[in-house]
Amino acid sequence: MKAQLLKNGRILDPATGDLADADIRVEGGKIAAMGGVLPRSGSEVIDLGGRLVLPGLIDLHVHLREPGFEWKETIATGTRAAARGGFTTVACMPNTRPVADSPEVIRRIRETADREGSVRVLPIGAITRGEHGRELTDMAALKEAGAVAVSDDGVGVQDSRVMRDAMRMAASLGLPLVAHCEDDSLAAGGSVHDGDFAARHGLKGIPGEAESVHVARDILLAEATGVHYHVCHISDANSVRLVREAKRRGLKVTAEVTPHHLLLCEEDIPGPDPDYKMNPPLRSRRDRAALIEGLKDGTIDVIATDHAPHTPEEKGVGMDRAPFGIVGLETAFPLLYTHLVLTGELSLGRLADLLTRRPARLFGLPWGGLTVGSDADLTVIDLEEERIIDPEAFLSKGRNTPFAGWRVKGWPVLTLVAGRAVWDGLGLEPR
Repeated sequence: MKAQLLKNGRILDPATGDLADADIRVEGGKIAAMGGVLPRSGSEVIDLGGRLVLPGLIDLHVHLREPGFEWKETIATGTRAAARGGFTTVACMPNTRPVADSPEVIRRIRETADREGSVRVLPIGAITRGEHGRELTDMAALKEAGAVAVSDDGVGVQDSRVMRDAMRMAASLGLPLVAHCEDDSLAAGGSVHDGDFAARHGLKGIPGEAESVHVARDILLAEATGVHYHVCHISDANSVRLVREAKRRGLKVTAEVTPHHLLLCEEDIPGPDPDYKMNPPLRSRRDRAALIEGLKDGTIDVIATDHAPHTPEEKGVGMDRAPFGIVGLETAFPLLYTHLVLTGELSLGRLADLLTRRPARLFGLPWGGLTVGSDADLTVIDLEEERIIDPEAFLSKGRNTPFAGWRVKGWPVLTLVAGRAVWDGLGLEPR
């Protein structure tokens, strides 16, 4: 691979939020040099025209659906969508078919990603066999095969003894335990938040306590076992309070939040539209405010998309029967930039940190920064480019988004993984 010179970029350091006009030279997939004006000789030159340069974005929670649900998404289509969204690394959840509860499935995912993927794919193994919540997986074997964490995402582990034993095993192996927090006795049969929208439309609701009861239980178990306990897609104000208190007590408790829970609440649902159906559901305005406050004060550690593609046929059967989930990889950054940074809720540096350095540190990954000698995982963003979100233009197989028609700014235009361009929206020929 010939050396590349990315000229005239505005480099943002996520650790400090500092911006600097600089060039980046890439050789052999690594950042070879960064500086004000680097020599062009021997390089393919790409003029970035003052656009923003970030470390490659990292998403710790996506559903690539393969193996078993390839009609919804594949590793190839999902990682192309990730690249277009500026993500260079994604961690995929284990609720596939077969479930990623064995070393064989973990290796299969990794091999497929190496062969067909556009970005780095980090498999997450299951906590219990088949995600049935009863028998623990061989976590040591999952880790040996390449799993970076364990989770039964999609279902909550109902049995407290099983969860305690899982935490003990994960702690002994140094694996983060990533929890989908949902008490079935409170949530079963629900399709939306247990609030005004559910009452108006005659739908069974899912109360916030369905999440926070599990968060409370798990924090106590995490304290007893010493595991790194990570809360998936936090949505409830009480859950935020519990995580905040756990951090104050020095526990290794972390949490993620999705763009849709930050930007929407149940009042924004226009009617019984299944593209607004996700798990956890869009909650109250008060819950949404608590999530933003938790992001600002560091209670919530990272933003993750929970990219969950479904077909139009699956989503077209009504709010009560449609599957949970929306897509998010291709729209996350412009949505967050437009509605959190441009509105003054977050600084640009803080948003970059939540999508790069922090997720890397959370899972002990070697990416998320821009330093000489590191892998050239780079995301270039045009902060002035403004477009309307059009699901028909998605590279993901999924079209299920509540953000169709939203006008947003700040679109990724170039994504490099180890110096290889995996998304080029600039249409520039190197020269």
